Amino acid sequence: MAVFEIVATAFWAMLPAYVPNNAAVLFGGGAPIDGGRTWGGRRVLGDGKTWRGTIAGWGTGMLVALALNQLADPAGDVLGVSLPIFPDSALVALPLGAMLGDIGASFLKRRSGRERGAPFPGLDQLDFVVGALVLAFLANPGWFSDTFTLPVITVVIVLTPVLHVATNGIAYALGLKDEPW
Repeated sequence: MAVFEIVATAFWAMLPAYVPNNAAVLFGGGAPIDGGRTWGGRRVLGDGKTWRGTIAGWGTGMLVALALNQLADPAGDVLGVSLPIFPDSALVALPLGAMLGDIGASFLKRRSGRERGAPFPGLDQLDFVVGALVLAFLANPGWFSDTFTLPVITVVIVLTPVLHVATNGIAYALGLKDEPW
């Protein structure tokens, strides 16, 4: 696989996982998942993790995967690469895993004494990637292995922090986030 094809595959395959957290920010609000509960004197998750944001993020990620399935052949022809199609299992697992990874990171941040919005380098940039990849593997190991080769995973790990910092900076500048990370 050529370098361009690896990068295109990595970006394409991860789009259903990249979009949910942004959608959760746009459509979030409402009741927090933890219902305001505390554990060890700290919130379990915090007000930033809501049912509405989680469901909206998951749903938006699934819609992205459905749209990509329709665009895979024409986009692949234009780019000169073969782009992956998302089976139903991956269509559900990638965005759900992204949301669960982000929720898990929030839990870890609260346990480590960090307040909502406090930076946690590394975890902030890759939490949703780990969740998405683990759930996609569990949901469809064959598709996962065919799509997420070692070079593709390497690009995802390198590309994601750059995209994460850029999109969060844009959201901060637009007033959609309280902090730029």
